[in-house]
Amino acid sequence: MFWKFDLSATSHVDKLLDKEGVTLRELMDGEDILQECKAQNRKLLDFLCRRQSMEELVGLVTQDPALDLEERARFKYPNTACELLTCDVPQINDRLGGDETLLNVLYNFLDREPPLNPLLASFFSKTIGNLIARKTEQVVAFLRKKDKFISLVLKHIGTSALMDLLLRLVSCVEPAGLRQEVLHWLNEEKTIQRLVELIHPSQDEDRQSNASQTLCDIVRLGREQGSQLLEAPQPDPLLMVLESQECVEQLLRNMFDGVQTELCLVSGTQVLLTLLEPRRAGSEGLLDSCSQGLDRSCTISPGVLHGIEPRLKDFHQLLLSPPKKAAILTSVGVLEEPLGNARLHSARLVAALLHTGTPSINQERLRLSRVRPWVPVRTGGQAAAPDQARLREAAQRHVLPLGPAPVLARTGLP
Repeated sequence: MFWKFDLSATSHVDKLLDKEGVTLRELMDGEDILQECKAQNRKLLDFLCRRQSMEELVGLVTQDPALDLEERARFKYPNTACELLTCDVPQINDRLGGDETLLNVLYNFLDREPPLNPLLASFFSKTIGNLIARKTEQVVAFLRKKDKFISLVLKHIGTSALMDLLLRLVSCVEPAGLRQEVLHWLNEEKTIQRLVELIHPSQDEDRQSNASQTLCDIVRLGREQGSQLLEAPQPDPLLMVLESQECVEQLLRNMFDGVQTELCLVSGTQVLLTLLEPRRAGSEGLLDSCSQGLDRSCTISPGVLHGIEPRLKDFHQLLLSPPKKAAILTSVGVLEEPLGNARLHSARLVAALLHTGTPSINQERLRLSRVRPWVPVRTGGQAAAPDQARLREAAQRHVLPLGPAPVLARTGLP
């Protein structure tokens, strides 16, 4: 009969493990090592959980590979090591998350000068992120003992993988009680204020963009998780700081006081637009939605509105005098003064503010419109009537202070 014969094929990994003196890299050269690991091959897991093997795996995801290898081959072993450490096998999670020496080796990856190697940073972030989700209490306790952890993460925030790691701390910690402890810890470290400080013309582009994206994601994650709780949610300290008038005012000072750059203006405005997104009523510290003229299920923080209102004049001036942009050649001529990203975001912000129906903001907006209507500089030539109509319609959609529509200079092109 068929079952009288042992026809089960021995895997390549098992054959290698039967060899005396087999090395980790020999195993990693095999194509089926990840499959065998996820299948929880006992012999393989025993080998991987040895101290020497774990140290080598952690070293591969935190140390720069040799430069004399081809680019494709350089990161072969680090990538495989990362996949092994994050394949969600309980034995590996327990071994790595319960060994403070190994966690220290991982942590020391942050203690170097920027910029980090983006691939290694992604391996590091994925490994720590998996431990945060699977060995939450041990890893959070370990990180909280590191006084420089938040400072180092923010130091490398220009690397997207570190931004993802910070967001994992905000969103992936369970249960709710432990998550609240983590949020209070991040608040004590003034994480929000330090991210706002990074949205400044003196910072490089990656740091500004990632800081802005992190703040936007913190707002959305905080509101989403608060709305999913059946009972009254505890106040999110990070969200409360972000929605405070002081925080909004600091962000606006960074944007408008001193040298103005388009990137800083756009990054800051993106955060403000996120704060102005409607949210469900019932969370702490919010105005009654009826007083704002909004739908009963949505409300806007008063601190955000009070912080923006005195700066409406700056956004008005930005619409009048945006950062200089090079002329754009279009199919119908040269557009001498393009709308620009900063002005587009400002128009969206004005539209969002008008949507809140706040009387004082509406009054200030009307006052500014009377002071000086926007009259674009004409560059000569006449645009066709349909072009004029389309430009005026686009301006109205973006709530720009209107004057005569911009004129396209004819180039003589067919």
